[in-house]
Amino acid sequence: METARTVPAATVVNLRDLGGIALGRDRRVRQGVLFRSGQLSELVPDHDRAVAALGIRTVVDLRTADERQWAPDRLPDRARLFVADVLGDHPGVAPARLKALLADPDEADRALGGGRAEELFAETYRKMVLSPGAAAAYRAFLETVADPAARPVLFHCTAGKDRTGWAAAVLLMILGASRETVRADFLAVNPAVRAAFAPYVQKFLDGGGDPAVAVAIVEVRPRYLDVALDAMDERWGGLDGYVRTGLRLPEAVLDRLREGLVITG
Repeated sequence: METARTVPAATVVNLRDLGGIALGRDRRVRQGVLFRSGQLSELVPDHDRAVAALGIRTVVDLRTADERQWAPDRLPDRARLFVADVLGDHPGVAPARLKALLADPDEADRALGGGRAEELFAETYRKMVLSPGAAAAYRAFLETVADPAARPVLFHCTAGKDRTGWAAAVLLMILGASRETVRADFLAVNPAVRAAFAPYVQKFLDGGGDPAVAVAIVEVRPRYLDVALDAMDERWGGLDGYVRTGLRLPEAVLDRLREGLVITG
């Protein structure tokens, strides 16, 4: 099953091209127009040739204001920045504080120990589906991607796994991907995220941090996607209700997404 393909960037974590993902019936996501990643705070535009070659026109930053202040994006040449803050209504939740939690084993144990990590992350996924602020952010993201003049688009959060993961899942489902394909792509980020966060995790463990908590912080799990999909199904009866009533996306935007991002053959 096809998942997004890794782009060998030197200064951007977890950079992947959604192009090539199968949508069924000889249809695939168009290559070279839609990318996902972790934050761009370490990007060196003049020297990272892999990123420069993508010709990114728009960067969509899904992070909170605090995250953007602490680690502002460095944009590819000639790219514009568009902010779509998914967790602005809930800025203190764990996905917005990954490095802070890894830097403080005691705080991580207090917040996430004793099996609480998976519960808190799962609840955050519910918020990403159900909260009005998240809906506004994902609507803005999808409207941006639907604009041919905005593409190629790179969208990201901090690690490129939670907020970015749901953004990719929704977009792929709109384009016609099965839930099995969406799940495979959602989970495929784990090796890259583990590698990117390895130094932080090692320092966390050296400071007495709980290995189970560290794993919970840096991985996505099947349950997280299940919680988001269940919330979508329970509140809106599935994808169509979510995008039309929850996100309030006009049919014209959905048509532009499919026309611009899907290829046959």
